Amino acid sequence: MEEKDFPNSQIQKNEYKLKHNAVGLMHGVFQSISHVSPAGDVAILLTGTVAYAGAYTVIAVLIAWLIYGMWMNTPYQFSKLRTNAGGYYAYASLGSKILSIPTFLSYTENEMLGGPAFGILGFASFFYLISPSISSLPYVWVGLASVVAAYGFIISYLGIKESLSYAFYTGLAEVLFLGLASIAIIFKLGSLNTFSVFSPPTYALPLVFLGMVFSILDFTGLGTVITVSEEIKEPKKNVGKSILYAFLLTGFALIPPAYALTVGWGLGNISAFASSPDPGLIVFGKYLGIAGFALLTIFVANSYLSFIIANSNVVSRISFSAARDGVIIPRWFYYTHPKRKTPVRTLMLWLGVGFGSSLAAGLLLGPFNGALLLLTIAGIGVIFEHMFANIGLTIYANKQRQFDIFKHGVVPIISSILGVIVLYYSMQGLLSTAISSPSLLNYAFLGAGIFGIVWPLAVGFPLGIYYLKKHPEKLAKAGEYDIAMEIRPQSKET
Repeated sequence: MEEKDFPNSQIQKNEYKLKHNAVGLMHGVFQSISHVSPAGDVAILLTGTVAYAGAYTVIAVLIAWLIYGMWMNTPYQFSKLRTNAGGYYAYASLGSKILSIPTFLSYTENEMLGGPAFGILGFASFFYLISPSISSLPYVWVGLASVVAAYGFIISYLGIKESLSYAFYTGLAEVLFLGLASIAIIFKLGSLNTFSVFSPPTYALPLVFLGMVFSILDFTGLGTVITVSEEIKEPKKNVGKSILYAFLLTGFALIPPAYALTVGWGLGNISAFASSPDPGLIVFGKYLGIAGFALLTIFVANSYLSFIIANSNVVSRISFSAARDGVIIPRWFYYTHPKRKTPVRTLMLWLGVGFGSSLAAGLLLGPFNGALLLLTIAGIGVIFEHMFANIGLTIYANKQRQFDIFKHGVVPIISSILGVIVLYYSMQGLLSTAISSPSLLNYAFLGAGIFGIVWPLAVGFPLGIYYLKKHPEKLAKAGEYDIAMEIRPQSKET
């Protein structure tokens, strides 16, 4: 390879590098699956889908899975073109530098605010919901949240291989348990099994659609393997494979449970499902006994712990990439541990912002509502980051004269349109709830949704324009790094 192979890029000799070739294909798969946190979804997030879709929850989850699969086209295609820990921030930047900062800010919503809230506050909320005796003790959740945050920091600090080896073994067991246990429940249902849950009547379609919108959150994180791409072996081959395998495995881990839990609960009493504090545990205990109840409890707790490791990996790598480029994140954060090659300073940034925001939200609203508030912001952020990356893929593929009308045109455009639709219905739901049930909490959720839109658009784009005018040399570097710059063969002259 020669320098001409990297158009618009300057070959960088970086003092600080992530650990190349440290992990393999399956580590990448379970970086993504750990971030999805399927057991956590089964225990908590599915209740939100059931609240809208009711008996037709399984079809809502199935459609959401397929839509998210379409969204995965962009990281799949980009992974073959560029290896950069910046993920969607780097991908969108390759298309247009004006997208760099808005995409990074949407990442902060999703990963710096919503991610820690799900792992840290979700863990505390789970034990609050299943044990009233714990919830009666004031502020005990702060201790639980602190343990989870410290755990995520320490395991990620130890190294990418150590953190993802843990994710691989526990994540594989989690996926197999959820899928196989759900199949066992389905067999035990016997004559109660029905195909009616796959064919909702016309009048129920709007509610099924709203349930599908909520289910999109169940699959958030499927593409996060792209943020460890600089550390995975043969990244331009294995990152795409990781996305595909993770997509299939999460379908197995979430679609059968969606059917088993709703039918197992009882379709005639499905309205009580969403109001129950722990419906997943109830159904598993009913059909699989104390062993099923205990195992699901263990896997849910571990799922939150695995998630927080995956989330800290994501935030620290994206921030490291931005600091390397000199965009938004101060250059001081461009640093890796001399032995472990972990971006320890951006890990500290994750701990400070993520734990700090979760603690503040939890103290203000309680751990459960505090998590929902930050996850509302995250839900908006994840839509924007995918839309910006879709635009980046179309532009970049065209600039590189590798444009394929279907992969780089049709699919990204349809994905972005679906993103706009999901965004519209998400905001409509927040607004209608605030109007029909006025309360400070519902106003706070609406405010969170508005913030989620304003942050990348009204703040991100003006900042991008500022950088273009005042610091064009920094923005020019955004997303341009490729690991091939580090491992390319040396010329004979050198």
